[in-house]
Amino acid sequence: MKVLLVNGSSHKQGCTYTALSEAAKTLNDEGIETEIFQLGNPEIRDCCGCQACKTTGKCVFDDIVNDFIEKAKNADGFIFGTPVYYAHPSGRLLSLLDRAFYAGGYAFAYKPGAAVASARRSGTTASFDVLNKYFTIANMPVVSSNYWNNIHGNASEQAMQDLEGLQIMRNLGRNMAWILKCIELGKQNGISPNSPEERIYTNFIR
Repeated sequence: MKVLLVNGSSHKQGCTYTALSEAAKTLNDEGIETEIFQLGNPEIRDCCGCQACKTTGKCVFDDIVNDFIEKAKNADGFIFGTPVYYAHPSGRLLSLLDRAFYAGGYAFAYKPGAAVASARRSGTTASFDVLNKYFTIANMPVVSSNYWNNIHGNASEQAMQDLEGLQIMRNLGRNMAWILKCIELGKQNGISPNSPEERIYTNFIR
């Protein structure tokens, strides 16, 4: 089993990376393979709504988003981490998620997901809320911890001093591992996700 952790920060080893690494170490201790997927600095353009991905299964803009969708196909769970910018997730992470969930939603369905937010002071819960909405629209079980999945600090050294935040990440890793093992045990006993009904679109503007 493998969990893909996405660092939505342009800083490779900043506060968001510190939080994800703490969760990853716990997952490894639980026997779960991990990979941290770095978004870094390359520009990630947003979705243009062309809907071409409905027939191709990938985005027409062939960049890091399609690379991520390919990795997502082989992952069993996901943790998406973001720094807080003006009380919302980073723009690069939102662009990735908009396009990846639209073009490759099949790679995420019925796999557990979790969100992590990092901030100097505040705005974490608003960012946390935004990321969780991706999971709840994609048939993904949402993994929680013993508090909101937030960590505080303005540099990785400060994040390491947030002992409660680090504990939350460890508990998140344990809960993710537990859910993955439960899903695997279910598969071994013939329990699989229910087939969803055909999507109904209701438009209220006539």
